[in-house]
Amino acid sequence: MDRTLVLLKPDAIQRGLVGNIIGRLEARGLKIVGLRFLQVDRPLAERHYAVHQARPFYAGLVDFITSGPIVALALEGRNAVDAVRATMGATDAAKAAPGTIRGDLGIDLGHNLIHGSDSAETAVNELKLFFPEGLVDYARALDGWITEA
Repeated sequence: MDRTLVLLKPDAIQRGLVGNIIGRLEARGLKIVGLRFLQVDRPLAERHYAVHQARPFYAGLVDFITSGPIVALALEGRNAVDAVRATMGATDAAKAAPGTIRGDLGIDLGHNLIHGSDSAETAVNELKLFFPEGLVDYARALDGWITEA
């Protein structure tokens, strides 16, 4: 099973969409193995978005993610990164397919509700940033109904 990081950004919190979004991810068969409600400080935001530091939108990313509380989720499942990214939809809500989180709930390119790791390698590093204490391992009674052995 793979693990990935999801961040529900300040706009998701302010718009009261946390339960809806988490429900969509769980409905995809993804298991929550870490959950935090936190205010991201500037040093954490800068480490998280370091890959974009040279890009013109970097300052806006850091400012937005630090503008209010977020929910950080560690999710586990078969092909977790791909499952999350398909469920999120395109970054630009105007281009996101109906049925995706951004396609159904998104309004703006900059305030796009959710972040998901873009690869398994990125997920490992991002999970360490947001869950330095580690994650929870457990079995769900319904796991056998979600994926074949």
